[in-house]
Amino acid sequence: MEPIDLRSDTVTRPTAAMRRAMADAAVGDDVYGEDPTVNQLQDRVASVLGKEAALFVPTGSMGNLIALYLQAGRGGEVLAHEQSHILHYELGSGAALAGCQIVALPGDLGILKPEVLSKAVRSPGYANARTKLVELENTGNLAGGTCYALEDLQAIRVWADKAGLPVHMDGARLWNASVAQGLDPALLASMADTVSVCFSKGLGAPVGSALAGPKAVIAEALRIRKMLGGGMRQAGILAAGALYALEHHVTRLGEDHHHAHQLAEALKASGWARVPVKPQTNIVFAETPGLDAAEVAQRLTSQGVWCSALSSEKIRFVTHLDVSQAQVRQACQIIRTLF
Repeated sequence: MEPIDLRSDTVTRPTAAMRRAMADAAVGDDVYGEDPTVNQLQDRVASVLGKEAALFVPTGSMGNLIALYLQAGRGGEVLAHEQSHILHYELGSGAALAGCQIVALPGDLGILKPEVLSKAVRSPGYANARTKLVELENTGNLAGGTCYALEDLQAIRVWADKAGLPVHMDGARLWNASVAQGLDPALLASMADTVSVCFSKGLGAPVGSALAGPKAVIAEALRIRKMLGGGMRQAGILAAGALYALEHHVTRLGEDHHHAHQLAEALKASGWARVPVKPQTNIVFAETPGLDAAEVAQRLTSQGVWCSALSSEKIRFVTHLDVSQAQVRQACQIIRTLF
């Protein structure tokens, strides 16, 4: 049986049509700003997100790092959720490279609230670091693919404006939030000054993310990208995959969300798993009370359902465009009859 790979939505492979678009891409030297496909992608992302400009970057981690570097800087503090990607999966780059400190804050299902943020702002004492930036993750990976409600984003935007703080949104899966909530991505992006989005997760491109925001910020972002080693040459080959994904793979994300709901129901019916969070998008968490999650994940893998053990009693499943409805049905049957 071909493995049903539910470890992450990063495992997707380019479709045949995407490969053709990449092979046929017009290219130039992007360090000179002369790659037409990169320029087209950047213009398209800025338009979709309602921002003045956008910059193509190799990874979402780099996009987030550039945003922190420019808006928090050395000695500044960034207010972020305690489960945020920048805190857990970006190797301390905010501190090591941007020189800023990330303050981990609590919030149900990965969602920050103005009252929590307000308490974390430093007083302007001589010995205190300066609070410089608010960072939001939408959707929240470690929270189970949860989405910020529009009213929560609006409340944070109002609070941040009054506090004089910029907001950066890690929107690696912003496309999933947009589809799940039926909201224009530009509306969601409007709640932040800068937004990073990813093409190599739910959208299925092989490489690439983008950072979008005001022209002045993105002009500086271009310099920082170069400093971090992200200046690419004939990058249009990569940008073409991202552009194809953006144009063809967004609306189908609803299928992944439906598949996640099916997996959640199978897990709840299995007798060995508990689903603590109803999936809102394409991520499903299963708790394994009384069982070692790594052993359960290995047992599932041996039967062809690949997944990830995140802790001693938690497994993550992620649906994506390389997992068909038939494979989801098969995975559900294996889950229900595992023990």
